[in-house]
Amino acid sequence: MPFLSGKQAFLEILKQEGVELMFGNPGTTELPLMDGLAREPGIRYILALQEAVAIAMADGYAQASGKLAAVNVHTSPGLGNAMGMLYDAMHSGAPILLTAGQHDQAMTLTEPILWSDLPPVARPYVKWSYEITRLEDLPRAVRRAAKTAFAHPSGPVFISLPVDVLNAERELDLLEPTRVAPRIRGDRAAVDAAAELLARAKRPVLIAGDAVAHGDALAEMAEVAELLGAPVYTECVPSTCSFPFTHPLYQGPFPRVGPPIRSLLMQHDLLFSVGGDLFTLSLPSDVEPMPEGLPVIHLDVDPWEIGKNYPAKVAILGDPKATLPDLAEALRKRLTPAARKEAEGRFAQSRGAMEARRRALRERAAAEAGRTPITPLSLVAAAVDAIPDDAAVVDESVSSSIGLRELLGSREARSFYGLRGGGIGWGLPAALGIKLAQPARPVVALVGDGSAMYTNQSLWTAAHDSIPVVYVIFNNASYRILKQRTLALKGFSAEDDRYVGMDLVNPAIDFTGLARSLGVPGELVEKTPDIAPALKRGLASGGPYLLDVRIDGAFKG
Repeated sequence: MPFLSGKQAFLEILKQEGVELMFGNPGTTELPLMDGLAREPGIRYILALQEAVAIAMADGYAQASGKLAAVNVHTSPGLGNAMGMLYDAMHSGAPILLTAGQHDQAMTLTEPILWSDLPPVARPYVKWSYEITRLEDLPRAVRRAAKTAFAHPSGPVFISLPVDVLNAERELDLLEPTRVAPRIRGDRAAVDAAAELLARAKRPVLIAGDAVAHGDALAEMAEVAELLGAPVYTECVPSTCSFPFTHPLYQGPFPRVGPPIRSLLMQHDLLFSVGGDLFTLSLPSDVEPMPEGLPVIHLDVDPWEIGKNYPAKVAILGDPKATLPDLAEALRKRLTPAARKEAEGRFAQSRGAMEARRRALRERAAAEAGRTPITPLSLVAAAVDAIPDDAAVVDESVSSSIGLRELLGSREARSFYGLRGGGIGWGLPAALGIKLAQPARPVVALVGDGSAMYTNQSLWTAAHDSIPVVYVIFNNASYRILKQRTLALKGFSAEDDRYVGMDLVNPAIDFTGLARSLGVPGELVEKTPDIAPALKRGLASGGPYLLDVRIDGAFKG
């Protein structure tokens, strides 16, 4: 067994677990680890100027690479700063190993500055949370954490690292990695039962959740959808391209409020959700989203999600990539010639509906192209036309994303990333992690101005590490979504046309000036015809670049 210090053992285990990058912001309790990194060329340290940036970078990196993302933050305040983006990472299912330095245990009883009991702080947003108290336990704890981060349902884990554990030395067995095989094949009897219901359905509807993209099962999902001729929606808050946006059966994301969900589902006689949420809603409603008596088939890698809110007629615990081929086979055996003919009719109907929707969006965008300020739709349409086909698109444009998922040509699992948890500020740093994971691919991030101000320190990291992401800031000088929802209350704000704390003015935020101060060049765009040339200049620059696009902040009607 090798004779190692805790810091050396920790870094060696990380390398064996596939870690190539560590995101972080250090403080005094992290100094042993930083000292260890000085002689560890196998792990590149990406410095963030605030912990939320570090977590969101790691989230994007883990999703885009499929690798374990390591993050290190500074004891109690650092972990506190990280919590908002850790919440998002929990919902995205990113396999992240988050660590925080802790004081030497010889002094913790005295409650030194910045000390607190760290594992309970992280626990609500991670799968496992633990403080290592002996060097002998370090290999077992880190191996367990890595295994747990990857196992279904994947997600972040947390370890507190006391200074004395990192500085201690002894002979250690570093153990080996464990990976739980992810391709869980759904129960055959349940698959057959699902096939029976689907084959008899006259108006089935499908939901493709993020589990489809995470499991690289887009082709398998498309095969089942095509056999049924069923329209496919992504889940209410999709963070991936879980079904090709260009596919004729694709119908866009599910609504996020009760009445339109119910209206949509009333048109169907069977709901089949593959890894989708049922339902993540934005607002309360007196209208129950799920129509009474609508049968539900639910396939998911997470048993918690199955039947969580609505009973499943057939409940299948399984990986989409491993299970959907069995379902396709079962369907082929059960679909009669008449059922296949009906599926062809549904296919044509869905294709026609989406083509009409795209055509209407294009016509509206063209009609709005001459307006000043730029409308959100005309910005989306112009950006889509300028974004390369092989690009990865990161979306945190929030209320200004009209038409994006209909017009964008994303067609594979790692081509599109959206804000899953809802905690804003994710987009700027997540795009950096995604680019680090996919360096050969152009990365374009569409980010609202309010979101950008939560984590604008990301721009410094982009410049410092020369990470070539093109940022398009949707600048409406407001928290538009809050104005929309306050207006819907029909209260004092609506009567007086006064919206408190929702305007980003006096002074206006100069995003190009802010970007330049942090080392990122950029330009102001105020007319629709200027969007595509500016975006192409950014892509050709070979480095990080920011476009401050002034858009209409209108929120009524």
